[in-house]
Amino acid sequence: MVNIVLCGCNGKMGHYIVDAAKDSNECNIACGVDAFGDNSYDFPTVKSFDELNTKYDVIVDFSNPVNLDSLLSYAVKYNVPAVICTTGYSKEQIENIKKASEKIAVFYSGNMSLGVNLLIELAKQATKILGNDFDIEVVEKHHNLKLDAPSGTALMIADGISEELEKEPQYVYDRHSYRKKRSKNEIGIHSIRGGTIVGEHDVIFAGNNEIVTISHQAQSKALFATGSLNAAAYLYDKPAGMYNMSDMLSDKFK
Repeated sequence: MVNIVLCGCNGKMGHYIVDAAKDSNECNIACGVDAFGDNSYDFPTVKSFDELNTKYDVIVDFSNPVNLDSLLSYAVKYNVPAVICTTGYSKEQIENIKKASEKIAVFYSGNMSLGVNLLIELAKQATKILGNDFDIEVVEKHHNLKLDAPSGTALMIADGISEELEKEPQYVYDRHSYRKKRSKNEIGIHSIRGGTIVGEHDVIFAGNNEIVTISHQAQSKALFATGSLNAAAYLYDKPAGMYNMSDMLSDKFK
């Protein structure tokens, strides 16, 4: 059984992960970290990683970028692998994650859904065929409480598409200030926030007289909880390095 320290245990995703762990044969939530402190769980909770002096098997993080420094400090000090699912990091923070992966195993993904990662692979294949002749746009929709925009998943999709293009594209997030034609070297990324939308992503390939759209719709946050626990079990005995959903799926189905 993999004993997990869950960062962000009092948040919505934290509750989903705790519930998912109850039905897991591989993972157990042994401790929680949350700035809001105590809760009604049957495991101990602290407000910061600075308060932890016990080594756990794996960290699962669904919290806020402000927690990253203390999380990585604890992980490196105690050699604890980390599944990092939080989004909205700065470029500097992402570099810090990469540096930490030289010492510990880090599973870093902006989306823990199998379906979303399949969408990315399909988008990459479509780009190989259509990319030079079609304009590419990414549209993401989330609930009105989501803080970051665009979503980490939208950026994952755009980055995957970029790998298949001959020239590095320009990401364009907002066109209201542009008074010019759309260039061929753009990937448009658009964010919609409203209601209780769990998460929807569309990749649009717009050509002459035809449009190809690849879509994914998440109907419950529970699927992300299951994915994070699968990642924790996968990462448990891995050597230092950066891992993602593609690595886990490759190992699972090879």
